Amino acid sequence: MKTLFVSAETDPRETRVAVTPTDAKKLGKLGWAVKVCRGAGVKAGFSDAQYSEAGAEIADSGEAGAADFVVGVRKPSADDVAKLKKGSFHLSLLDPFNEKALIKAFADAGVTAASFEMIPRSTIAQKMDVLSSQSNLAGYCAVLKAATSINKIAPMMMTPAGTISPLKFFIVGVGVAGLQAIATAKRIGARVEAFDTRPVVEEQVKSLGAKFVKIDLGETGQTAQGYAKALTPEQIELQRKGMAKVCAQADVVITTAKLFGRKAPVIITAEMVAGMKPSSVVVDMAVESGGNVEGSKPDETVISPNGVMIIGNTCLEASVPATASQMYGANVYNFIEHFTSDGEFRVNMEDPIMKSCVVARDGKITDERFM
Repeated sequence: MKTLFVSAETDPRETRVAVTPTDAKKLGKLGWAVKVCRGAGVKAGFSDAQYSEAGAEIADSGEAGAADFVVGVRKPSADDVAKLKKGSFHLSLLDPFNEKALIKAFADAGVTAASFEMIPRSTIAQKMDVLSSQSNLAGYCAVLKAATSINKIAPMMMTPAGTISPLKFFIVGVGVAGLQAIATAKRIGARVEAFDTRPVVEEQVKSLGAKFVKIDLGETGQTAQGYAKALTPEQIELQRKGMAKVCAQADVVITTAKLFGRKAPVIITAEMVAGMKPSSVVVDMAVESGGNVEGSKPDETVISPNGVMIIGNTCLEASVPATASQMYGANVYNFIEHFTSDGEFRVNMEDPIMKSCVVARDGKITDERFM
């Protein structure tokens, strides 16, 4: 029986765990001997006893070096990679565009490494799509963070003291995170407007009860993976001018424009922030990759000179670790189950999903973009 090891996260921001007790039990039925690093699930609300009851063995971190398959949430250190068994398989969020030295470390160690970010956005791969599952939660958390940070209530209220107007939310970017942000803001009673460079998403915005903001940028579109295409400098300037008017009327602005593997575009300038109402709130969901908002800082809240609160949280989904781990763990299980046949996990490089996400194998880096 092959061994699967669940790592404990060492990043102080991280509260998630890659496999929940429920997933550990399912993996056991799939033929794996599951070992969980001691205390790995505590921050997410899963005790060692729960893993033991699910059939997993509680182990020390050093036992990862003897496992056939190692799974985590965040990328490991190069030192940890060097301790892994040659021929083993590692799966986590590896950030391969920015961690080329780490990908080389996997190749040098003879470990097959799969980057969860590289799972293709195809119908069959949806059940393994970690970026989508976690972005969904991040969009939800961004709205709650804004709603609990601003000094007003979200819904309209008719009271004997008068009518209280609803908060005005402006969501920039209508991908997975943006759609969830729209839906959540509507649920708490806010008035919502949204913008995206892809006109094709207008119908989705309207279906959630929000208003789609139209800004004429000329020709725009989306990639084969469904992401917005990068804008020209001229288009970015047109976008900023159009958005400045909406931002000036908004109580909350949430930006979601991440470009995987590249620096996030600056969408909200300092000048636009200066034109916003005092005590309004901006949540920059792309702050970890450079930020969509000028002046935002990773894991800090900045107050602009005119009193606008700019929140830069690099891992919003970590604020709901039980649910985030449940979804991440399901992605892990679905990935392993998809490539298991006759009780054996097979690294099938002919499969488009495996081919897309494996970044190192047989002592080599498999994608020249990461060399």
